[in-house]
Amino acid sequence: MPASPGIILLGLGPGNPQQLTREAWEVLNSAGEVYLRTSQHPVVAAFPPGLVVHSFDDLYESEERFEDVYARIVRRVLELGARPGGVVYAVPGAPFVAEATAPQIAREARAAGIPVQVVQGLSFIEPMLAALGEDLLPQLSLVDALDLLEQHHPLFPPHAPALVAQVYSRQVAGDLKITLMAQYPDEHPVRLVHAAGTDAELVEDLPLHAIDHSEHTGALTALYVPALGPHTSFEEFQELVAHLRAPEGCPWDREQTHLSLRRNLIEEAYEVLEALDAEDPAAMQEEFGDLLVQVALHAQIANEDGEFRMSDVLHGIISKLIHRHPHVFGDVQLGDADAVIANWEHIKADERKAKGEERGLLDGVSAALPALSQAEAYTARAARVGFEWPNLEGVMGDVAEEIREFQDAETPEQKESEYGDVLFALVNLSRWLKIDPEAALRAANARFRQRFTYVEQGARKQGRDLKDMTLEEMDALWDEAKQALKDN
Repeated sequence: MPASPGIILLGLGPGNPQQLTREAWEVLNSAGEVYLRTSQHPVVAAFPPGLVVHSFDDLYESEERFEDVYARIVRRVLELGARPGGVVYAVPGAPFVAEATAPQIAREARAAGIPVQVVQGLSFIEPMLAALGEDLLPQLSLVDALDLLEQHHPLFPPHAPALVAQVYSRQVAGDLKITLMAQYPDEHPVRLVHAAGTDAELVEDLPLHAIDHSEHTGALTALYVPALGPHTSFEEFQELVAHLRAPEGCPWDREQTHLSLRRNLIEEAYEVLEALDAEDPAAMQEEFGDLLVQVALHAQIANEDGEFRMSDVLHGIISKLIHRHPHVFGDVQLGDADAVIANWEHIKADERKAKGEERGLLDGVSAALPALSQAEAYTARAARVGFEWPNLEGVMGDVAEEIREFQDAETPEQKESEYGDVLFALVNLSRWLKIDPEAALRAANARFRQRFTYVEQGARKQGRDLKDMTLEEMDALWDEAKQALKDN
């Protein structure tokens, strides 16, 4: 087939010359020259005699980022394609499978009116599947190693297997495993497949942490990551919750509404706090899951009612976090956490202004918060705009002043009001001391319970009932409890 004017995007197959398509062979035979993204491919050695071969290998040495390499290749191929004789541009595998340059060339060429012809090639996937001897559909994820290197956590679901292409060096493998180990155990069994479909094909079974130890890694290496197992992905979790709400699901779950789940949400949130206070990782794991059920149920109910979907929830919070962290995702320079908080308030104020909302600084504090947490939030927000004591002595003086006013109060109403002011001043003091007042009070409650239980047990050991003991006797047991439980 003679080369026609414009751009021919040609796939060279996975590496075995016998797997080059007949159409591709005819194009290569009729073309006077061919441009290769890379000459590091076994098929190149079997090209027709007399074919002039050019490659862009030098760009990989001169550019630091692959994006820049690919951008320069795209520009050059478009220039060549605009020539009267056009250009044949060949890539490993198939032009539109795990190949960054060909799709971009096709899009820009068509926009510029340059004809594009695609000569398909066998991709690396087919020989990979054959080498692995497994049917990986329908949920196989196909991932680019270079994209994974830019991530802090894999973006594909772990309940299904994945093929990771372009693991072309031990350095790439070493960086890749760090990202993957954010989701998979270090010992997770994986398989490195080298030169699939060629005479040099090799499959290595390794634990994930050892993938950068292979001496066979090269340009034709890919990684197979088996499924982590069932019940490990957010997608499965959403399906489970949707199933519970389905007609064939659970009668209780089907009856729930946003309002009926309010108590459940509050209870689960407090159980999370209890696990955090106990610094119990096993309990945290369980309670975070229970709290997540509440979020998923609300999202599913909203989906059924046409209000929003979980994807809307995720899109909203992801977009919000990116927008509110310009010092991470933009070019804003902030020196410390206080500067971050101040900038956060400016951003939120701009967001409210853009929505036409006129809200005070304290309006964003939820009225449903526990009173201590609400008071802390109020004082913290006021401090961000300078409404703050200049030093700790001023805060302590304010506490003392509020206590005096409480002591001077005469009516029950005055005492209640002044008592509230005392608590508010104490919460402001806790903020200055970087103490969580809610956590501190819960810890005090826990200490009281432990000590009082000790007093009860002490009374039982004496064969007595607490109501029959004097305050002095109980106080003695209390002091004994404080000593015995002093680490608590």
